[in-house]
Formats: sequence, C-alpha cells, structure tokens
Amino acid sequence: MRLSNYHQAYKSGLRSLSFFILISMVLSSCNETEESREYPATLMTADPGHFHAALVQKQMYEQVNPEVYVYAPEGPDVQGHISKINAYNNRDENPTSWQIQGYFGTDFFSRLMDEKPGNVLVLAGNNQKKTEYIQQAIGHGINVFSDKPMAVNSQDFELLKDAFKEAEEKNVLLYDIMTERFEITSLLQKDLANTASVFGKMEKGSPDNPAVIKESVHHFFKYVSGNEIKRPAWFFDVEQEGDGIVDVTTHLVDLVQWACYPEKILDYKKDIELSIASRWPTRLSSEEFNRVTRLNGFPDYLEKYVNKDSLLEVFCNGEITYKLIDVYARVKVEWKYKAPEGAGDTHFSLMRGSLANLEIRQGAEENYKPELYVLPHNSNHDWKKALNNWISGLSSQYPGLVLVPIDNGFRVDIPAKFRIGHEGHFVQVTKKFLEYLQAGKLPDWEVPNMIAKYYTTTAAFELAKK
Repeated sequence: MRLSNYHQAYKSGLRSLSFFILISMVLSSCNETEESREYPATLMTADPGHFHAALVQKQMYEQVNPEVYVYAPEGPDVQGHISKINAYNNRDENPTSWQIQGYFGTDFFSRLMDEKPGNVLVLAGNNQKKTEYIQQAIGHGINVFSDKPMAVNSQDFELLKDAFKEAEEKNVLLYDIMTERFEITSLLQKDLANTASVFGKMEKGSPDNPAVIKESVHHFFKYVSGNEIKRPAWFFDVEQEGDGIVDVTTHLVDLVQWACYPEKILDYKKDIELSIASRWPTRLSSEEFNRVTRLNGFPDYLEKYVNKDSLLEVFCNGEITYKLIDVYARVKVEWKYKAPEGAGDTHFSLMRGSLANLEIRQGAEENYKPELYVLPHNSNHDWKKALNNWISGLSSQYPGLVLVPIDNGFRVDIPAKFRIGHEGHFVQVTKKFLEYLQAGKLPDWEVPNMIAKYYTTTAAFELAKK
C-alpha cells in the first residue's frame, strides 16, 4: 500500500481531523486478496468540488477497485469529499470500504496525467476548466465519467466535440452522469409516451404551446446524506459554475431527447431549432450565502454580482423553447434559497399526446413526491383497456404498480421500493457506465445525442445573452 501521497499532503499542510481518521481507516482495511485482484475500473477523482463526486462512491461495485485516487488542490472542497467517503465507510448499514490515495497541490491535474494510476476519471466540481480536463484526459487515453455540465459555453462545446472525436479514435469512453433517466416516474412516463394505444401520437405543439414541458426547482440550502449541504463559494460564480441555462437544464434537455426520440441518433446541425432563451438571477442575502457556504461575507470575486441592495445576484435560472425535429419543447430551471418545510427540489413534466397527456407533478398535493398522472382526452372503454394492458405488462418489471382513478384520469401509484431518490440514482447511472466500460462502447445514439444536448444548452446561452 503506497502512502507517499498522504505524506506529501501532510507536509503541504492538509491536517484535518477527517484526514487522520482516513489514514487509520485505510491502513486497517487493506488486504492482500483485494490488492492482488485485477479490476476493470480504477477511479481517479480530480478536484471534487461538488458532492456529486462522493455520491458516485456511495456504494461499492464489483467491477471497481476499492483503492481510489484523489488529485486536488488543498482546501475545503477536497476535505469535504474525503469526509463524505469516510462517512460512507463508517456508516452502520452497508458500509463501503474505499481506500483513498491522495495527492494535493496546485499541480494536481498535470500530476494526475503523468501518473495515471487508474483508467476512469470522475469529474464533479468547478466547471470553469472541466471541458479542458476532459480533453486532456481523453488525450491521455483515460475514460471520463463526468457530472453535468460538460460544457458551459460555445467555446467549450467546440472542445467537447473534439474530445468525443478523439475518444472514438483512442477507444475510450466519455459519458455524462444523467441521473434523471433513472427516476421511476420519468421511466414510466417515457414508456407510456411510446405506448401508442394509450398516448397516441406525440403532439407537435408550437413555441407558444409546446408539446413537451419540463421544469425543475432547486434550492441552495438542502440536506445531502442527512447533513446540511456546504456549498463552495465558487458555486455562486457563473463564470466558474456556469449559468443555470447550461447547468441543471442539461438534465431536462436530456430527458426531452430520451423520452421523445428514444435511441434515435440526433444531428444537432439540422434537428434543433431554438426559438426563445432567457436567463435571470436569484438574489441572496449575505446571511443566506453565509449559511450555505459557512463563510463570513462574499469573497472578492463575487462582489461584481452584488447589487445596490447588497444582494448577490446569481444567474442560475434559465428557460429554453426549441424545436427538436418536429416537436416543440420548453425546459425551465429555477433556483431558490430554501424549500418549504417538508419539500425539496421538485420536478414537473408534461407530454401531450393525441389520446392522452402525461404529467409528472411534485407539489404540495403530492406531498412533494413525484407522481405520474395519465389524463385521457376521451376515457372510453378501449382506451381504459389499453391502459390496463400497459400496467399489466409491467407487472414483472415493476410489481405493485396500481392505477388510481382521479377526476380527469388516473394516477399511477408507485411502490416505495422503486422510489430510491436522487442520491440512489448516482449508483444506478454508475452501474450503467460500468456496463458500457466492460463492453468497450456506448450505444450508437449516446455520443451524437450528448453533442446535440450540449449544443442546445450552449447555443441557448448565447441566445439568452443577446
């Protein structure tokens, strides 16, 4: 077991309590059997400034080496990441057994590229240089598993296209972490939208009345793995995190493509037509900012976003109306400081068909849990029979699904065991990536559709700025 990197970190000043606890944990958990085994994947995490990096490791995976590598600048971001992994290792129920090797210094990324102790780079943090990191890693023959967004502006988009091309040449994978595809209500909505006897044909819609609407509301203050979130100050700098229109909106654009045109290869040059794009700020007081960052006031680089009322303006909200092939869609993301009591981040989705509309709602009426509604235009005998046939056909895959009549249609009652939540979705998407890694390739539609997705968000950002 190599501890030289830990000694380097100690000498350079990283002396937190969690760091010392981690060393003891690492020494006690190693064994010769695990060290001598070969694994298809060994993870390297670079500058893990977002809690999503830790969620990838919330569970152990048979294909993944328990020895993982962290390269990062010194500071609270990496200490927070190590603390989260340490908490997973020491929890009472289903503890993990990750063994972390770390290097901490300003030259962390060049050091990672030189040493390459693993074959999969996990990226989830500051987005300012993320696309550059992706391109460099692909150039060094490293697979990349990246949190969204992989591009935050049109310049990044061009770099990302080049990275995908080089990934194909070097036979490595570049894949983003699309957790929302694993949300049960989204899965069922997609399935229904492609069940013609229930949904009919997808409506085309118009810019004023889109056929597909997807909206989400997020919160700066929330709980992750049972603890109050601590966000880095740079998260509130759109030059480092990216505007909202290119950040969380990535998930919504992905869902539109995935649900409306499943497994269809999209061509961003001809299949996407932007209509309207806008962006606007959420305003935070210094007290609210301090609560979620544990700081005392705005750092200097955020002062340019502070208005005359001493409120920090964060351009984290965005809306895009566009046409995908022949269907008009609208996606919208909003950020607020804190959710109402008992609530969290919420999602709304509408898909309009010729026979029925499909809605996912997550409001107070739903107790802030996502619920799927099937709303027919004409609830005749044949349509009801088709809906019952649909839910019966899913009885082996999703046992316990029940149709509950409501005034204008049906709610799909979903057993709790299928509601694993946002954190659990990271495990699911990681398992899917590992399947692709072992197969040595992504599905044919994934790369062109990732390119289409990031074209949509980055082109919309340029349009919104005008």
